Amino acid sequence: MQPVVTGPRFVVRRSGIHGRGVFARLSMKEDETVIEYKGEIISEAEIERRYPEIMDGLNHTFVFGVEFDYNIDGGSKGNAARWFNHSCQPNCDTYEENRRIFVRAARAIRPGEELTYDYAIEAGEPLTAAVKARWPCWCGSKKCRGTVLVPTKKPKKAQKTKKSR
Repeated sequence: MQPVVTGPRFVVRRSGIHGRGVFARLSMKEDETVIEYKGEIISEAEIERRYPEIMDGLNHTFVFGVEFDYNIDGGSKGNAARWFNHSCQPNCDTYEENRRIFVRAARAIRPGEELTYDYAIEAGEPLTAAVKARWPCWCGSKKCRGTVLVPTKKPKKAQKTKKSR
């Protein structure tokens, strides 16, 4: 695979983590926005249609969930951001602003480093060995949890407040 130069700041090429990856061509400062995650806006139902979970094999998706029924599918009308690989010890993170997703440097990044963030995909079910095997992590970091999944967040309980008199 030939590298795809996507601008002066980074390049997309073969990754040692998985498939393609995004690599810094220039130094980046901590908190510097690297790229916006672009793609077609799709519903939960469309995610299920496009990316049905394979129960006895490996799974993959380019979808970034923003809120219920508002998801960005980088696999359709996407940009180079879809090639960022997952890492359990990433050098980037993501943030939302006005229903748009951005990737930023979580620390200073040197030229040549692969740019990664933690996908932190909510499992929606208990994280058993079988579930983790369907969504593996290949980052190879010392703190690798073996999956791109995280436990599903429990809704916060309503807190009682004192009524003023």
